[in-house]
Amino acid sequence: MAAVSASGEKITVSGFRHYFRTDGGRVQATGLVDLAIQPGEFVTLVGPSGCGKTTLLKAIAGFITPSEGTILCDGRPVRGPGRDRGVVFQELAILPWRTVRRNIGHGLEIARVPKAERERQVARLIDLMGLAGFEDRYPHELSGGMKQRVAVARTWAAEPEIILMDEPFAAVDAMTRLTLQEELARLCATTRKTVFFITHSVEEAVFLADRVLVMTRRPGTIKAELVVPRHGTGGRDWDSFTADAEMRGIAEQVMHLVHAERVG
Repeated sequence: MAAVSASGEKITVSGFRHYFRTDGGRVQATGLVDLAIQPGEFVTLVGPSGCGKTTLLKAIAGFITPSEGTILCDGRPVRGPGRDRGVVFQELAILPWRTVRRNIGHGLEIARVPKAERERQVARLIDLMGLAGFEDRYPHELSGGMKQRVAVARTWAAEPEIILMDEPFAAVDAMTRLTLQEELARLCATTRKTVFFITHSVEEAVFLADRVLVMTRRPGTIKAELVVPRHGTGGRDWDSFTADAEMRGIAEQVMHLVHAERVG
């Protein structure tokens, strides 16, 4: 069973503020950010370019040390990267000399998971991510969307308790992106991982999330959060989403909040 902090929060960000040092001096990347994410919750973050979204995600991942504040995962301070947190970036991180099957199972091999269990986990993710029939293909034989499916599946295969995703579908075409979003929604409904997902797409943010956070322009702070009703347990699909007036209304609210930061 996944660990949970005494407060019940999977991720806790308190008093976070970050600065970068440049040749021109210190630059403030974010304003004051406080954030709590519950176990099994899918939280998306939208906001203007350069507002500090990726900085916040990298701090939760342990790739950077906050200038101010604390970040806890399961009540434990984040001191660096850890196996409890898996990260999917926009840039692909799959190995060109490994097949789809062996890419997905790479982390399991490193962790010395027994072969039979490793194969079981990989087969399940191949099915969930729509990769059946491509198990023995190499990355150069795959489309961009297929490669991103492999990257997502590889992260899930290592069974981190927290998944951090930074614009993972931004580089694929619009139709592939819709398919990947549906597959991710189904994967999350099945596995109930805790997910923190950054995107510039308002519709993507609302489609995937249990809760949408909206950030101000740099130095970014969280100006609003909107809860998104989740219907059923099998994930979401775009046909029902676009037909749902409540969902469209939430998307319009988020768009208004984001647009105010771009032009205000």
